[in-house]
Amino acid sequence: MKKLHQITSRLRDPDKGCPWDKEQTFESIAHCAIEEAYEVVEAIENKDYDSLKDELGDLLFQVTFHSSMAEEMNLFTFDDVVDSISEKLTQRHPHVFADKSIKDAKTQTDNWERIKIEERKQKKDIKSVLDDVGSNQPALNRAYKIGKRARSVGFDWNDVSGVINKIEEEIDELKVAITDGNKTDIEEEAGDLLFSVVSLSRHTSIDPETAIRKANRKFERRFRAMEQLLKQSNKEFSNMSSRELDDLWEQVKATE
Repeated sequence: MKKLHQITSRLRDPDKGCPWDKEQTFESIAHCAIEEAYEVVEAIENKDYDSLKDELGDLLFQVTFHSSMAEEMNLFTFDDVVDSISEKLTQRHPHVFADKSIKDAKTQTDNWERIKIEERKQKKDIKSVLDDVGSNQPALNRAYKIGKRARSVGFDWNDVSGVINKIEEEIDELKVAITDGNKTDIEEEAGDLLFSVVSLSRHTSIDPETAIRKANRKFERRFRAMEQLLKQSNKEFSNMSSRELDDLWEQVKATE
């Protein structure tokens, strides 16, 4: 870490540093952290561990880069960042560092959210348990976190069956909106349905963002296979009936 910090400081050196690196600000490279995080996820999904090593390095560089800029502005240092996360992890795992027992991972998740709420109360005027749920996150991830926060104070279904009933209710309401042809209502009911599905993923310990990414890849893989089969038969999608396309889709699925 000392070596990386030295390299980053050299890149930012006012006299001998890199022209591009010297010009950057928190705002100008904020998107880079998001991009690097997604590349880490992609390497994990592809089980490409050589790439994972490189991508984790790229992501770590974002941390040191922001820390260097903060140090230049006398805001905080990289050591302060390390101290902050170390203190946070210790405080949020009392069952590990304070000899407090815990029965399972689900209980730990609930305790984690309650501890975070108490931390916020000590730092600032908190008006809602939903305060500070990052608004710039992907919508699926934010819905997941909102549900977790609500659960931490007891507002949630007791079991999966309750969530499934809610999903069925939202589907019925969406059908009514579609029948009425009101686009505003359709959008609202579709959103309620998606939120409920995210709640189902939370109750079954499934990350919704990961689930939809896998579904995207599966659909893309199967669709590309359909394209290949049509190409081999000198056919086009536009010349196929819905029934024929359904049969082709099932054919592709059967080969997997």
